[in-house]
Amino acid sequence: MTLLILGLLIFLGVHSARILAEPARLALIDRLGPGAWKLGYSLASALGLVLIVMGYAAAREQPLLLWTPPAAMRHVAALLTLPAFVLLVASQIPGNALRARLGHPMVLGVKLWGLGHLLANGTLADLLLFGSFTVWAVLAFRAARQRDRASGAVRATGRMLPTLLTVGLGLGAWALFALKLHVEWIGVAPFARG
Repeated sequence: MTLLILGLLIFLGVHSARILAEPARLALIDRLGPGAWKLGYSLASALGLVLIVMGYAAAREQPLLLWTPPAAMRHVAALLTLPAFVLLVASQIPGNALRARLGHPMVLGVKLWGLGHLLANGTLADLLLFGSFTVWAVLAFRAARQRDRASGAVRATGRMLPTLLTVGLGLGAWALFALKLHVEWIGVAPFARG
């Protein structure tokens, strides 16, 4: 559990710099330069992610059950991750209507992913992992919207072709992950009975 907690602190800590310490972050970027900042940010993020994966895998070997969710919650989680995948793709494709309308679709996708997995899983490791990401996503979205309002950010309206591409790729990625990769990589079949 220690590795999981340490990984979450590093990964979410680095990703919380804009939420908790924007002036300090900007001062550090000025002092180090954008390239050095991005390199340090990327290395810390990668280290945090590796520790999260290792810590969560170890915690799953000896799970501490806090509650037993109804079996149907696995299906609810799988369905909540469908828009999460679309939102993740929306954050990467310029000109789509979801990105234009929502502003920060990746953070909203993380929120849906975390919430869905909280509903479907009941161990301490699940609570730490998915709960931490969900809380972070709520705070990150709020902070991003406040920055948008403060800067007077105006987004262009989305176009039809990038929006259709976003939805199609998101649905395809979700289907691939939910029906094949989730069981291969994580060992859990989201739509299994029981």
